[in-house]
Amino acid sequence: MDDVTEKREYTDDYQDKTLYIPGPTEVREDVIEEMCQPMFGHRMDRMTDLYTTIVEDTKEFLGTDNDLMILTGSGTEIWESSTLNLVDENILVPTCGSFSERHANVAERLGKNVDRIEYEWGQAIKPEDIREALESSDKHYDVVATVMNESSTGIRNPIEEIGDVVAEYPDTYFVVDAVSALGGDYVDIDEHNIDVIFASSQKAFAMPPGLAICTVSDDAFERELSKDSASWYGGFQRALDYYDRKGQTHSTPAIPIMLAYRKQMKYMLEEGHEGRDQRHREMAEYTRDWAYERFDMFPEEGYESQTVACIENTQGIDVAATIEEVSEKYDMAFSNGYGSALGEKTFRIGHMGEHDVESIKALTDAIEDVAGL
Repeated sequence: MDDVTEKREYTDDYQDKTLYIPGPTEVREDVIEEMCQPMFGHRMDRMTDLYTTIVEDTKEFLGTDNDLMILTGSGTEIWESSTLNLVDENILVPTCGSFSERHANVAERLGKNVDRIEYEWGQAIKPEDIREALESSDKHYDVVATVMNESSTGIRNPIEEIGDVVAEYPDTYFVVDAVSALGGDYVDIDEHNIDVIFASSQKAFAMPPGLAICTVSDDAFERELSKDSASWYGGFQRALDYYDRKGQTHSTPAIPIMLAYRKQMKYMLEEGHEGRDQRHREMAEYTRDWAYERFDMFPEEGYESQTVACIENTQGIDVAATIEEVSEKYDMAFSNGYGSALGEKTFRIGHMGEHDVESIKALTDAIEDVAGL
């Protein structure tokens, strides 16, 4: 394979941009500063103090009794590990956008038999379709895997109702990709039979990238124990047993990011899960109202994301040029539509993390100015 990429030297003269993209998002200055502490060993008592703090604080924030692991890596790692840990043969993956489709592709790449329930992009997954698939199939599905927040289309799927359906099938496990929602959109994990739910630190948690957060039910843990093979790095048993014995991670973690995580999670606990949910709901409602006044919303009505707005470009503006000019004039960054399917037809605003209605309004005012609306 020919290398066609020339080196582009990283310099220190970049203009800072306020991020309104679907992640990474804005990070508090004092959270970033936490990463500048002197280095220490990942087998020292100091590491035990750090890791047990962030794990237990996260469980408290999420209000879950399930086990929790925080791994160095992207949330994408849990796509792989949960599939390896829980699926012997068959997995059911409803797809409604790029990331749910990618979850299905990952499972196929791992050699699993994948059945899809395919929705048109912009439509939400319906619990009754899951029920019909589970009832009518002559296969046993080890896992139903669903995306909570499809950030490519701005859809928030009803995972609570889907979880209630899957609960009727005790030998089928429910895995939820909440990468771009958890921390900004309330979900009762234990109440709705969610065996595995995972997120990435750089989205609604408003932390630097580099950590995957994952809760694991007792049933999912036992399921992995019964299998002949499972993920090594993301194995539930390996990660959770090591935590129980040592209060640490089984492999060397990204210590500076965990220090930042500790600081930010204290802020999140202070605001509370429901309080954070309310602030994100207010941002989403403002953005939707603005979009309906100036453009239109792309996702199916009633299923709009609480953290990412996907706005239909009914005005026919040059989205790429608008993004560039807003960046140059206002030092704000938002996103085009996802990929060739939705690029220029839509644009996306990430209203997550530490933003509020006032800061989102600053962006929409800038878009109006640049686009001449």
